[in-house]
Amino acid sequence: MKVTIFSRGPGLYSTQRLVEASQERGHETNVTDHGYCSPSLYGEKTSLLYEGKPLPVPDVAIPRIGANITGRGAAIIRQLDVLKVPTTISAEGLLLARDKMACLQVLAGNGVQVPRTVLCFTLQEVRKAGAAMKPFPIVVKLLESTHGVGVALAHTAYQLERIAEGFLRIQDRVILQEFVAESDGRDIRAFVVGNRVVAAMERKAGPDEFRANMHRGATARPVTLSAEDNELAVRAAKIVGVEVAGVDLIPSDRGPLLMEVNASPGLEGIENTTGIDIAGTIIDYAIAKAFKL
Repeated sequence: MKVTIFSRGPGLYSTQRLVEASQERGHETNVTDHGYCSPSLYGEKTSLLYEGKPLPVPDVAIPRIGANITGRGAAIIRQLDVLKVPTTISAEGLLLARDKMACLQVLAGNGVQVPRTVLCFTLQEVRKAGAAMKPFPIVVKLLESTHGVGVALAHTAYQLERIAEGFLRIQDRVILQEFVAESDGRDIRAFVVGNRVVAAMERKAGPDEFRANMHRGATARPVTLSAEDNELAVRAAKIVGVEVAGVDLIPSDRGPLLMEVNASPGLEGIENTTGIDIAGTIIDYAIAKAFKL
C-alpha cells in the first residue's frame, strides 16, 4: 500500500511514529507538507498539486492538519475525496472539531453534557455573561486553540474584561466557560480510533496551572475508562465526525463533561504514558479503510 501522511512537521514525534509504524508493516510511506498543496480541478487531469506539480495519488492518506491552516487542510481532504483516496478524517469533521463553540453546540444538541459555555462577540456581552456566570474564576478561550495557547483564567471582572479584550483583537468572538473547581486540575484524554477507545490517560495540571496540557507541565498516568465514559468518548467522536480523535473529559459533580474533540491529537504523551502502539493502530485502521473501497 502507498500511504501518504500529510504533516507540516516531518520531524515531529507523531509524524515519525506513523511513518515508522507504516514502514514496519511493509507500506510505501511518504510525508507531504500540506502547506504547499493546492487542489486542481481539470477534467481527467484533476489532481492535488505540490508546489505546482501533481502529487502521486496514494492508496490511503492520513491528514495531520496544522491548526493554523485548517481551511487549506479541509480543501485538501475534499480533493482527496474527489480523487477517491480514503482518509482518516472528513473535511466537515475537521472544521467542526476546530471550532470549539460549534463543536460543543453539536454535542449538546445530541444530548452530550458539556460545561456551561457562552459565546460573546463584544466586550459588553462579555461583561453581562461574566456577571451571570459568577462566581469567578471564569475560563476564557479563543475558538481555535491548541496546547493551552489561547486559554486563560480570569479571577476578577477586571481580568475577564482585559483578557477578552485581547482575544477579541485576534478573533471576532470569544468563549466564556465555567471553571470546574472540583476537577482539581484533572482531565481524561481518551484516544479514539474508529469505533473504540484504544488508550486513555488522566492528566493533572502542574503547580500554579489550571490547564492539564502536557506542553504546560502536566503529569499523566494511564487509566481504564468506565463503560459509560468509554461509550461517551466513542459517541462524541462519531457525532463530530472525527475517526481518529483525542476526546477530553473533565470530572465534575454532575458527571463527566465533554470539553473537546481534538481532530489531530498528538501521540507522544499518550504513547509514552500508556505504552500502547497507537500509531500502529491508526495505520491498521487506515489500511483497513483502503481495502474496503
